[in-house]
Amino acid sequence: MTYIEAIIFGVVQGITEFLPISSTAHIVITELILGYHFPGLAFEIFLHQASALAVILYFRRDLAQVISGFLSYLREKNHINRVHFFFGLYIIVATVITGGLGVLLKGLVADTMKTPAFISGALIVTGSLLIFIERFHKYGSRTEKNMTFFDAVIVGLGQTIAVLPGISRSGATLVSALWVGLSRETAVKYSFLLVIPIILGSSVLALGDISTGIWTEIGVGPMVVSFVTTYIFSVIGIVWLIDFLRKSKLVYFAAYCFMVAILVYLFLDPTIIIE
Repeated sequence: MTYIEAIIFGVVQGITEFLPISSTAHIVITELILGYHFPGLAFEIFLHQASALAVILYFRRDLAQVISGFLSYLREKNHINRVHFFFGLYIIVATVITGGLGVLLKGLVADTMKTPAFISGALIVTGSLLIFIERFHKYGSRTEKNMTFFDAVIVGLGQTIAVLPGISRSGATLVSALWVGLSRETAVKYSFLLVIPIILGSSVLALGDISTGIWTEIGVGPMVVSFVTTYIFSVIGIVWLIDFLRKSKLVYFAAYCFMVAILVYLFLDPTIIIE
């Protein structure tokens, strides 16, 4: 991998990881456009680690509150920490659902799904869900104080669907959280924090591949450059998305998904398989 390619992949991963437009779809599309293919998921998961680091550092105060409140409530059952305890519990519940069902679905998700044709269709589904939640569903006002286990289950199931290439994880969690009646701010925060255990968990499973062959195959220099680039643009993506959602609507992301889906289907060979 050249340094230019490393930067391009880092920019694509960083920007698209948290926007509801599917980072996996954009990585696959970038591979096809550049004519560069990295086998397996090790490199993609490696870049996800940079995105997770960006979330951890950006939301470090919220994360510290949830963790300390969760542990304090376990020890003391102090009512002050009850909200943080249950919010942490809801993150765990959604993660367990996603992890358990994700492992089962991974066996059912064939490599043949990583084609431009399938990704185009999945992007259209993502865009349609964003339009549905924006245009045909009233926003709720519930915060983490009013969350329930039902919310966590629904969001966990929504996040599981993102195992399909082209279905956005952030889009699926945002739509699910808004559908059950969470406020936009709570839905965004929940979606961001949920990415941490998911990425860390998948990183542990791929640790062997990341720590051995991938460094030799891609090169230490390009790996480091890609990681740093991903981190920088992940921070940019986080800041931009939070600011964007305060002022604008999800339908713009839906329009983008439709546009990319059409371009991919028209200009990329729909039968190509990225294994």
